[in-house]
Amino acid sequence: MALVSLGCPKNLIDSEKMLAALAAGGCLVGAPEEAADVIVVNTCGFLGSARQEALEAIGQALDGKRRGQVRRVVVAGCLASRDGRDLFRQARGIDAVVGVNDRAAILAAVTGRGKVTRLTPYSQAAGGVPSDAGRFRLTPRHTAYLRISEGCSRRCTFCTIPAIRGPFRSKAPAAVLAEARELVADGAIELNVVGQDTTSYGRDLGGGHSLARLLRELDRLPGLRWVRLMYAYPRGVNDRLIEAIADCPRVVKYLDLPLQHIADPVLCRMGRLTSRRAIETTLQKLRRRIPGMVLRTTFIVGFPGETERQFDQLLGFVKAFRFEAAGVFEFSAEPGTAAAAMDGQVSDTVKADRARELMLAQQAIAFAANARRVGRKLEVLVDGLDDGRCVGRHCGQAPDIDSLCRLTARRPPGRFIRGTVVDWADYDLIVRPDRR
Repeated sequence: MALVSLGCPKNLIDSEKMLAALAAGGCLVGAPEEAADVIVVNTCGFLGSARQEALEAIGQALDGKRRGQVRRVVVAGCLASRDGRDLFRQARGIDAVVGVNDRAAILAAVTGRGKVTRLTPYSQAAGGVPSDAGRFRLTPRHTAYLRISEGCSRRCTFCTIPAIRGPFRSKAPAAVLAEARELVADGAIELNVVGQDTTSYGRDLGGGHSLARLLRELDRLPGLRWVRLMYAYPRGVNDRLIEAIADCPRVVKYLDLPLQHIADPVLCRMGRLTSRRAIETTLQKLRRRIPGMVLRTTFIVGFPGETERQFDQLLGFVKAFRFEAAGVFEFSAEPGTAAAAMDGQVSDTVKADRARELMLAQQAIAFAANARRVGRKLEVLVDGLDDGRCVGRHCGQAPDIDSLCRLTARRPPGRFIRGTVVDWADYDLIVRPDRR
């Protein structure tokens, strides 16, 4: 059977757990789609564009079924939970649907007969966070994702995650550390810490547990070289967390901090529970306390009611602060969210124009930063080959999200090498490895 994994790293972890369950149940996993008798599509349902991508992948699998090559098509993940049984109508020919709270049912869905639906709402599911131990990993052996929480209790008016994955809950520290040790024993030297809202970690556990404390414990694990923190909610970045990032040598000086906007009226309508002043104070603390800190962020343009002046505030902020990396999304009016029903919806043309202008501004910042890196030394973790060329990442580049280091000579994947930046190509750096 084949599994198509779409969406974020958290979805990838679910895919890895489902593959492990299928393999343990006697299924032969890992076949290419064109050779598989069963195809599982693990979907994202966060944005309209993600849903469209998922439906296209499902359609391709169903084409194989109509040709007689594929016996069974199973749809799992966020889109399954979001659209439920309606998926059988949207894509006729699906054999089974498995929601995010039912990933343990994947074996029955793949090996069963007839229509199968497993869509347990969070309110009826067992509490806590399911174990991610014992995964069939899809990432390169040297890098892995470590999930520390599930769900989200922030009520951002544009977001569907709480409705799909339920409220925030932390995974027990002992379970997190056990999974981290398992991943390191399996060859991972880089762990990328993920969750819908990592900065809320531990607040629901009591006993003084926090993300800062967890990072310090991860930093002590033998064999681990890099720990990277993703999905940090701006309001949750406090002094204790900043000190932990600064103090821990294995915690890379990188933070994924989705800001979404900077104009106070837009932040208020988004339900972000923060302000421009608070955001700028946090960013200044990070840069002042941690020299060389790499900050990645995302922004939403064209949010309902966003005026030209408020967009100009965002544009000016990006130009002044000069983030190392930034992504830009056009607002998507997701059914069921408060923002979808707000007055002042912005036209698609205006949203596209604003997204392009903001990305061009960030592009100029990124290209200028790359030009300044020429001649500098970097430590690079080699990932492998990309289009026949050896590639890797320095500590300021997250896997599958940020740019790459393109090496002028091949080196084995999973190794750290030293090299000199000799050129750049768009967002990527060209690095010449030192002689061995």
